[in-house]
Amino acid sequence: MSIKLNNNTAIITGGGKGLGFEIAKKFINLGANIMICGRDKISLQKATDDLNVFSNQDNKANFMICDVSDKDQVKNLVKTTINQFGSYEILVNNAGVYGPIGLLEDNDWSLWKKSIEINLFGSILMYKESIAHFKKNNYGKIIQLSGGGATNPLPNLSSYAVSKAGIVRFIETISLELKGTNIYANCIAPGPLNTGMLEEILEAGPEKAGKDFYAKSVNQKEEGGASLELGAKLACFLASSKSNGITGKLISALWDKYLDWPEHLQDLSDNDIYTLRRITGRDRGFDWGDK
Repeated sequence: MSIKLNNNTAIITGGGKGLGFEIAKKFINLGANIMICGRDKISLQKATDDLNVFSNQDNKANFMICDVSDKDQVKNLVKTTINQFGSYEILVNNAGVYGPIGLLEDNDWSLWKKSIEINLFGSILMYKESIAHFKKNNYGKIIQLSGGGATNPLPNLSSYAVSKAGIVRFIETISLELKGTNIYANCIAPGPLNTGMLEEILEAGPEKAGKDFYAKSVNQKEEGGASLELGAKLACFLASSKSNGITGKLISALWDKYLDWPEHLQDLSDNDIYTLRRITGRDRGFDWGDK
């Protein structure tokens, strides 16, 4: 399946490293303009320089410092992106933090609340400031990064689990609000990634992270985890016109045959498959969607 993103502009939050940067690399290679944002100027500048190596005379990358939990900063990010590139079609909400690790009663409340503000409120703010522009052009792609906390409880990572489950339900909700438009919103479950967040678990140790989750994380570190490329490829599909009609879904980069989904838009639209309840096609008698 040939995918092109020429004449498209994407904002990628948390795009200076990890999966966000991998998505940015894919997008710029496909012809999109990229605005990455985050809170670390040094990593953002380096990432932007690296991205522009892949750009051509028709597209480029830039960065802005932005705390996605700050409404004024988010508003300025969207406004600046539109002014600089002349268009804006793709929002990738990738910025996220684990938050405090350990039993809830032992967590610092300000840190617990801040993780909700970044993971949940930050994505909602990005949507709120972007949607008027998308509606004006009757086109937009909203790609939300989710995680294991959306479909499974994560003891000792309560703020992360709550925010990830909440943001999936938010995407499902806005997809219904946007019904009848050419604006589509979906979540990506990228699988267990070996990024800086994994290092936080290993640093916290089994007492805070929980023995089972810590052991699982050690094993993940040793085996390499899920490939960043898988999540980035799914993001490319969702950013492209190839995925038009697919909306309100929680899609696994590891397990779902999403490239076949455009052939089954009616089944996807009429069912609760691939939603927060993680009801698969097999659960509803379909054999085309699962590996």
